[in-house]
Amino acid sequence: MIRERIQAAQVEAMKARDAQKTATIRLMMAAIKNRDIEARTGKSPADDDTLVVEVLQKMVKQRRESIEMFTQGGRQELADNEAAEVVVIETFLPQQLNEAETLALIEGIKAEVGAASVKDMGKVMALLKERHASALDMSKASGLVKAALS
Repeated sequence: MIRERIQAAQVEAMKARDAQKTATIRLMMAAIKNRDIEARTGKSPADDDTLVVEVLQKMVKQRRESIEMFTQGGRQELADNEAAEVVVIETFLPQQLNEAETLALIEGIKAEVGAASVKDMGKVMALLKERHASALDMSKASGLVKAALS
């Protein structure tokens, strides 16, 4: 399980006295714990790894947005710090599919649901997210689906 890998990595980072990695892993664990608390009151994913992957993907997305803003604002040291956090977080995420693999999945789903136009984008995206959310960047996949249906 990803959660156990994160806890083991925290122990390793603390033993190695890697302050940056330890701090990032602590942020990850706090975000996961917050999501666990939210899940008690709402609908939670059936699989624990799914929950953890969702949290980590959200963290990566937030950091990438921050990197862009810091770079535009001339704060390269803060952008570098965020980039270092992204590297640590991504080590716990499943391998992402490349563009060719994503296009193949989209074509398969498109044929399965009989999608012919952009009006069917919701059906394709729903199946794509349901089946492959942990291995895809859904914002990039959305653009590829739209292009495939145009």
